Amino acid sequence: MAAAEVSEKGHGTGGELRRTLGFRDLVVYGLLFIAPMAPVGVFGTLDAKSDGAVALVYVVATIAMALTAFSYAQMVRVAPQAGSVFTYARKGLGDGPGFIAGWMAMLDYLLIPAVAYLFSGIAMEALVPEVDRWVWTGIAVVVTTLLNLWGVRAAARVGFAVLAMEIVVLLVFMVSAVVALAQDGAQRGLLSPFTGDGSFSTTAVLSAVSVAVLSYLGFDAIASFAEEVTGGSRKVARAVLFCLALAGVLFIAQSYLVALLEPLSSAQLAAEPAKQGSAFYDAVDASVGGWLHDLVAVSKAIGAAFAALAGQAAAGRLLFAMARDRRLPRVLSRTDSGVPRLALLLAAAVTMVAAVWAARRDDGLDHLVSVVDIGALTAFTLLHASVIGWFVVKRGDGAPDWLRHLVVPLLGAAVTVAVIVEAAGSAQVVGVVWLGVGLIVLAVQLGRPDTSEPQ
Repeated sequence: MAAAEVSEKGHGTGGELRRTLGFRDLVVYGLLFIAPMAPVGVFGTLDAKSDGAVALVYVVATIAMALTAFSYAQMVRVAPQAGSVFTYARKGLGDGPGFIAGWMAMLDYLLIPAVAYLFSGIAMEALVPEVDRWVWTGIAVVVTTLLNLWGVRAAARVGFAVLAMEIVVLLVFMVSAVVALAQDGAQRGLLSPFTGDGSFSTTAVLSAVSVAVLSYLGFDAIASFAEEVTGGSRKVARAVLFCLALAGVLFIAQSYLVALLEPLSSAQLAAEPAKQGSAFYDAVDASVGGWLHDLVAVSKAIGAAFAALAGQAAAGRLLFAMARDRRLPRVLSRTDSGVPRLALLLAAAVTMVAAVWAARRDDGLDHLVSVVDIGALTAFTLLHASVIGWFVVKRGDGAPDWLRHLVVPLLGAAVTVAVIVEAAGSAQVVGVVWLGVGLIVLAVQLGRPDTSEPQ
């Protein structure tokens, strides 16, 4: 079947998905993947890098990622299909760049869930140290995979309950922080999370932004469910923008409050890197108490597993779409009752191996995190190029709107390229190697007749 042909209902046997998701379901998947309390793990690093202007960092990062969200909103209306950036780049740039966009996105979609599973295992091991983290990690993979195989609608319902729990815990933290500030006062100036707790440095803020934008990775997964949403592509576009905006508000609010509670200065955190990872928890312990520390830890353990659930679902749909267009083995495009089960099982197998491997190594988390970001940011860059390609070069929708179709994607691409340049050297090497393998696969495919279906 052609890539744009989808089923509204019924049993899919040839690459058909069921339309069962609403606006709330899309937002649930996006926020689950991002995680409402994503700043918990990186607060100390961002505070040290930005000279204390950590809330400003998230303001700038939200604006920067909004450019990418806007480009997603433009392209999902043009190609409301399951392949997300793979489909958009094919539409705007051609088959070759489309394949490379999908290939690079696989680094993000397959390995970010592994990182989230590992976070879940680490949190559970802290609560139940008698059980090794790799066991908890494996259990999390099995449970969430079963939910995804059950169906996207069922997984969204369970995910909504988990997301509600995370939001409640976040609200408890915020209320407790406000009470502690009212009773004991702030450790830093009230404006310092925006101006810095020492000297202000634009360079320091921008350096921290290059790390902070990684907290948002996952909102783009919403576009992967374009063939399963009721009400058309506009609903997907609105969900992408709403999810990014809501995440930004939550990130800014919690980073502002915890910065005021932080007993150490940003200079002290910079001088003692070992304290950066636990800075959020340490500030909560010192100002509110250990009970909130444990509550946040439990929430992170459960929330991370379900962030991986959303990521695994998105990864399965990316593999499904690329297989349907004959860029991956055709068998992965099969569906059962509207669920791409084979693609999901492959995604689960890859994440299981990566997550358990990392869980059994002391440096496993560093290895995983160092490679996932390059894939996503490269795919984002090609997404922005696809907007220009479709609207400006091909004039696919008539005369272009120069602000929406040229200026915004150029600014967005400038941000993603800048973050890639700032990435760790090891991550850049992995990205280049993965890109090289993708180019070889593409060259082999182009040597075969009829390697793709009509667009």
